[in-house]
Amino acid sequence: MPQDSRSIYGGQAVIEGVMFAGKHVNVTAVRRKNDEIVFYEVPRTTKRWIQALKKIPLVRGVVGILESSAKGSQHLNFSMEAYAEDEASEEKETNPAEQAPMIKEEKKQGWSLSMVVGVAVAGVLSFIFGKLIFTAAPAAIEELLFAGVFVNKVGHNLLEGLIKIILLLAYLYFISMTPLIKRLFQYHGAEHKVISCYEAGDELTIRNVQKYSRLHYRCGSSFIVFTVIVGVVVYSLPFFTWDSIWERVYIRILLLPLVLGLSYEVLRWTNALREIPVLRYLGYPGLWLQLLTTKEPRDEQVAVSIASFNRMLELDKQIK
Repeated sequence: MPQDSRSIYGGQAVIEGVMFAGKHVNVTAVRRKNDEIVFYEVPRTTKRWIQALKKIPLVRGVVGILESSAKGSQHLNFSMEAYAEDEASEEKETNPAEQAPMIKEEKKQGWSLSMVVGVAVAGVLSFIFGKLIFTAAPAAIEELLFAGVFVNKVGHNLLEGLIKIILLLAYLYFISMTPLIKRLFQYHGAEHKVISCYEAGDELTIRNVQKYSRLHYRCGSSFIVFTVIVGVVVYSLPFFTWDSIWERVYIRILLLPLVLGLSYEVLRWTNALREIPVLRYLGYPGLWLQLLTTKEPRDEQVAVSIASFNRMLELDKQIK
């Protein structure tokens, strides 16, 4: 979740758990099959040169996205490991004859540096690859199907943006129908509810948290929508022309960092203006997208989210 001056806390849903980022530490809470809540805690350490880049407009958006992808993948991997261990344990209980004598460690000892780096790199590469595909495919589809429909490039760019939105909505809809992703989106909703409850000054109880909306103005879903809108504007500039499908695709790829950087700045701008009655509607497309990327959480999922947030607050206070 993007951060602003009103809240330093951001969250991210992971498989069977929630990660919250505070001032000094990132904490993931995961509920195991035995109802125990376990935590994965990572101090927030950022190199000085990265901090310097985060102060440069346009550049800070790309740096922040890549950093979030790297750190988020570590917490997601921890959550998936816990989920896989529980599934394996459940299977062994169902088939006791297949169990092999073993001693199981009750407490996770942590990851080696090579594992952390490897997962972080994999997360960044996955994001880059996914973004490249999502950028190139709509442009190629539009060029192949509608090459002669418009004389003006703007028309082609608008149609490309529409294709991109359709692909995005279809992708989110179909993956949300799978049980695993549905639970992920429920935790996403729980994360939003907890942050909204905290920002409103209410006590973090399940009953209080459940009163709040699962939609949140600063969710990263808004960023996804803005990349499409900003992309249409940037690609329509008169000096970004193309004569073939290949030129069109590689121009999109070359301009991807600019589109991401501008989209981040637009997101910051809409966050800053969200209290102004008319301008607050600029952030509504992101809220509409959250109708797909979040689901109403169950009480036990809200409890995990509260535990993660409270643990993050506790560690932040200790470190401070």
